[in-house]
Amino acid sequence: MVEFGTGYFHTMDRDYVHGSPSDNSTNDVGVSPGDFGMSLGLGPVPNVQAINAKLRAGTKTMEFVFTGAGKGSGQGQTPEMYGLKQRQALVEIGRANQVNFTTHATVGVYGLAGMDQQGNFSKTSKNFSLQEIKRAIEFAADVGTGGPIVVHTGEFQRPIVDADWNEQDNEWRKKFQMHSEEEGRTSFRVVDTRTGGVIQEARKNRNVSRPVWKVAQEGEKYIDFERKERIAHPTKDEPIYINYEKKQIKPKDRVPLFDAQKGVFLTKQMSWDDLVKEAEEMTKRAREEWKEHKAGKLTKEEEEDAIGTRFFHDKNITKEEQIKIRPEEAYIISTLETNAANSRGWALYYGGNFDEHVEDVKKLKLAKEFYEKLEKSASEEEREMMKKQIKSLAGGLVPADAELPTKIIDLQIQQLERQMKQAMEAASAQASQAAEARETIRHVQSAETYALNEAYDSYAQAAISTMMHSDKLQQEGKLKKPLFIAMENLFPESYGAHPDELMKLVQGSRDRMIQMLKNQGMREEEARKKSVAHINTTLDTGHLNMWRKYWIGDKDKTMKENNEEFDKWMLTKIGEMAKKKMIGHVHIDDNYGYHDDHLAPGEGNTPIVNMIRVLKQNGYDQEMIVEPGADYTTDNSGFHSVMKTWRLFGSPVYGAGSGVSSRRRKSWSDVGYGFFGQNEPPYFVFGAYSPSEEWTLWSGVPLE
Repeated sequence: MVEFGTGYFHTMDRDYVHGSPSDNSTNDVGVSPGDFGMSLGLGPVPNVQAINAKLRAGTKTMEFVFTGAGKGSGQGQTPEMYGLKQRQALVEIGRANQVNFTTHATVGVYGLAGMDQQGNFSKTSKNFSLQEIKRAIEFAADVGTGGPIVVHTGEFQRPIVDADWNEQDNEWRKKFQMHSEEEGRTSFRVVDTRTGGVIQEARKNRNVSRPVWKVAQEGEKYIDFERKERIAHPTKDEPIYINYEKKQIKPKDRVPLFDAQKGVFLTKQMSWDDLVKEAEEMTKRAREEWKEHKAGKLTKEEEEDAIGTRFFHDKNITKEEQIKIRPEEAYIISTLETNAANSRGWALYYGGNFDEHVEDVKKLKLAKEFYEKLEKSASEEEREMMKKQIKSLAGGLVPADAELPTKIIDLQIQQLERQMKQAMEAASAQASQAAEARETIRHVQSAETYALNEAYDSYAQAAISTMMHSDKLQQEGKLKKPLFIAMENLFPESYGAHPDELMKLVQGSRDRMIQMLKNQGMREEEARKKSVAHINTTLDTGHLNMWRKYWIGDKDKTMKENNEEFDKWMLTKIGEMAKKKMIGHVHIDDNYGYHDDHLAPGEGNTPIVNMIRVLKQNGYDQEMIVEPGADYTTDNSGFHSVMKTWRLFGSPVYGAGSGVSSRRRKSWSDVGYGFFGQNEPPYFVFGAYSPSEEWTLWSGVPLE
């Protein structure tokens, strides 16, 4: 509710007929204009004086948005560009105007997993992003003395059609798709955990070749690990690998199946569905290995050869359900195993006769010593006889101008030594490649698993920083409300934009923070409370509406019905988040479902009023920040977005009567665009129509 009493009878008097408000609420949503704040981009708004000028519009909450990262610039300011005096000035301005400040960390950071521009994951990039968040936390502590620090998510690029939430068995199953051929062209990145670099992209439409392994068939007899004869009853998920002696062997030692009729070892093209089954089998193996490792039953060699080696020393894994090998990991593992097998084969080929060559060289050297003695004591005729004898023994392989036996032996030794050197280098190189492939297999991890693990760690560290600053402010008696990390849903193409992903990020980060605090000696119950207080989300209405462009409507329904169904999905997800208390901050902006152009609320097709209604019904009572954008260029000012928000929520304007000439109350159109009534006809007379003031009394009373 806003009151304007600008109607007047004359310059020293107010209008006698301005209205009185009955309450301070707007329509049926339960919000007032004072509940809406406004964001302010620092850079375009250059300094403290400009910030102070922006406060005169009348909003009770102002959100500082940092647009720069690293070293700041004029149009891309960072928290460190505001020193001690500027921060103190902002505190005093806020106190004098009774305005609260919130903080938006740099818009140049997209997630805290550490993904660089090439799609690799770097500890350096992760640390850079984390430092950007930490200096925003310090600014929020100094200037805002509490409240949210908004952080953009966007941990990594992921497909939409194959996302876990898009395959759940509910009414929203397969309702999103980036393009019509996405399902067949989906690719998943796989990284090396040692470096964070991408090993390869696993593509659903590309098969991978692999040997057909020899397994025990149904009813076939074999010898198990305990050397007992058994009859095979294998399942699809648990094949029984055997060798050609029909003895059970471990999966790492499995052998290819030989087709005796064709005389070849069999291979097969594995589709994505085959890889899904392979991943399930690998997951079971990895879980069994993890349990045996925990029980101390594995030898060092068995640990090195285990497919789940990377899980053995992961402190964040506390139960076997957390162990999962994904299809894209199975894709890369199968490829690497084939490469390793190929390298081992060539290593055996090159090194197979190496021992024989060594023995041959030894024998030739002994023969050389014998012939050297013989040649020294032999006459010229005897030497000629030796040449002829060598020629006949060599079966015509010795040339006509053959030398003495010692010369021939020298040539043979040189040839054998060259062959040995070639075999050593080739075999050792192939063996090294096989060993490297095997080592890489132990560090294969899907980009999603790796990125989430890194993101949880970063958000938890940032949240602990907010906790420490909150404790310090509380000790100084300055804390307004706890500082907390508020993860914002960003663009649909990146992880964290979907409500389910956002909630998973929050829960995973809270769990990681609990573990970190427990390691520091804090009780679990207290650590859990701290994690809830310092990690939450920012719901951006416009970003959520951008999922509209990927919504697959029902062909049998009208466009209106499909749009209403999409709106229902958004409101349902907001309700889920609100009920779980996973919305701690709200950004309000609008669009038409394509791009983030920040229209004023009500100017696009985002159901903002219904969104806020759902939040209020679930007890939301925190900040709601209007984020101007398009109005800076297509309207008179960014603040017009705030006034349009008031109008969208039906906020009445009281006491804006137009004097005695009219009893009509003014609307927001009059206030926002009419320059406070100047577009109406005057309600007083002037010029020739006005009586001469020479014949009026000093009091203004007419002579009549």
